[in-house]
Amino acid sequence: MNEIRINERTARADFDLAARLAAMHTADAIELFEELELDDIINIFTALPLDQAVQILDQPEMRQAPAVLVGLPLHTACAIIEAMSTDRVTDIFHELDPSQRARLVEGLQPETIAALRNLLRYPPNTAGSLMTVEYVSVPSDWTVAATLRHIKEVERSRETVYAIYVVDKQTKRLLRALALRTLISAAPDMPIMQAGRDITPVTVHPLTDQEEVARLFRRHDLLAVPVVNKSGRLLGIVTVDDVIDAMTQEMTEDTHKFGGMEALNRPYMQIGFLQMIRKRAGWLGVLFLSEMLTASAMQYFEVELEKAVVLTLFIPLIMSSGGNSGSQATSLLIRALALNDIRLRDWWKVALREIPTGLVLGSFLGAIGIARITTWQMLGLYDYGPHWILIAATVGTALIGIVTFGSLAGSMLPFVMQRLGFDPASASAPFVATLVDVSGLVIYFSIALLILSGTLL
Repeated sequence: MNEIRINERTARADFDLAARLAAMHTADAIELFEELELDDIINIFTALPLDQAVQILDQPEMRQAPAVLVGLPLHTACAIIEAMSTDRVTDIFHELDPSQRARLVEGLQPETIAALRNLLRYPPNTAGSLMTVEYVSVPSDWTVAATLRHIKEVERSRETVYAIYVVDKQTKRLLRALALRTLISAAPDMPIMQAGRDITPVTVHPLTDQEEVARLFRRHDLLAVPVVNKSGRLLGIVTVDDVIDAMTQEMTEDTHKFGGMEALNRPYMQIGFLQMIRKRAGWLGVLFLSEMLTASAMQYFEVELEKAVVLTLFIPLIMSSGGNSGSQATSLLIRALALNDIRLRDWWKVALREIPTGLVLGSFLGAIGIARITTWQMLGLYDYGPHWILIAATVGTALIGIVTFGSLAGSMLPFVMQRLGFDPASASAPFVATLVDVSGLVIYFSIALLILSGTLL
């Protein structure tokens, strides 16, 4: 009896919360769901009105959507999926395992299954994976009035009505892309092919990378871009909100990679402990093994270190300066490559810019290093010995060489990664710093041997 009362109270609470959510903005409702357990979320969705449930699950910010659809009764989940946008359902299905996907597909309409299978065949992060088939298209022999009537009839089932696509009646080849504003201002009896400017629409192919799609949106100020096959047949459209969501995810992944770890595919607080360890341990292990080269370099110059222990005082200074300059260059180049400001063939132009930049920056830091040693020596804060001037010259010259090498190496590494087929963001700041650490020690002690030979060495 007590268990029945508890279940009744829980059901009443879920129903009350569902009623509150139905009156909230979608973004606010999603924030509230983030604070709840999955079982509670599923119970609430069973009580939500269908249109409200669809509106919430249609948002990429609702990260629990795959788990919610799997947990709902099959008839409820399928009713929601039928009303959702196909591109969003495709994203969700990509996150499900085959058995979960097969269970949900069983209850869907044949046309929905066909649309999903068509979208699921395209690789992730391509225009085909982002596109939706819910767009407004009309045959080329219609008038403006007929097109406007059609928009009124179908607008609730379309992703956007601000872009209208005119296609050949027989081949479905894309002929024209028109803005809704153009139709509203045109004469009702005007043929649709005479409305707007006679220019070739901006299009993409299904396998176009999402970053290239984003560049087209930025360049042409688009709200949507049509996706066509090799013969020009209209397959779907990619809308600006889908591109923004995709690029936000891309930037998040690049940020994780640049920090020297695998990209997280879920929010930080939803990542399990073991999964977090797996994501971070691999790169840390690689970086640690790379840093062992630093110990090997110091062992190689062990005799020099014993003769001039004072040189060890400046090792952290030398290593950090080279790593910082390399990380700066890498950050600039990764972003420039992502925005298509530079291309792979521009590597030599970048090198010609970074070498003098590194020389100037290294001279600037070298001057500060020499001034520091001179000040400490003259004020009696530290005695660098009778050859302190040579030590200052060693540090200053080494900083010029190391910062120059760091800038050049940091700028070239993203090009190398892209040329090998990897994401340039994989050239992470820790990786660059590790590379420059090892080379910086070699440069530092080589310069020390040249300047201090016959005195300290």
